[in-house]
Amino acid sequence: MNVTFETKHGNRGGKDEWLTPPEIIKALGEFDLDPCSPINRPWDTAKKHYNIFDNGLEQPWTGRVWCNPPYGKETGLWLKRCAEYGNAIALTFARTETKMFFSCVWDKATAVFFIKGRLKFHHVSGEQGTSAGSPSVLIAYGKENAIKLKNSEISGMFLWVNGI
Repeated sequence: MNVTFETKHGNRGGKDEWLTPPEIIKALGEFDLDPCSPINRPWDTAKKHYNIFDNGLEQPWTGRVWCNPPYGKETGLWLKRCAEYGNAIALTFARTETKMFFSCVWDKATAVFFIKGRLKFHHVSGEQGTSAGSPSVLIAYGKENAIKLKNSEISGMFLWVNGI
């Protein structure tokens, strides 16, 4: 289980879009939809992508969803939608004490996977950024997504939350 990431947070460079490293997506298997994809991306994260102009929160979701949401005030809206939809894996900071985490993760997710170390996200150019300012967590909504997390080769700790 060896993968590194970087996060959207710690936005010292003034950049708004940070990409999930391709090895994370590869470790979790194919996704049908990424509802909050960057406009420009050097690799696909799913078969279908919505960007900021599409407003992925308002669009129909189908199939297995990958969600690396905008970090900040809107993160909870995306996690709430993932929980309601029930077939998604989301990536966000592991802010386990927050109201959002309690309402959208502890009370709704099937499982969580705390990633070992700090992730390194990528710029839209494909260039890898520096380490995130906080630890990250993958959140599974739905049993099959939880099993994908559990069986991935990503370094970290898997926990069933409201699952098996």
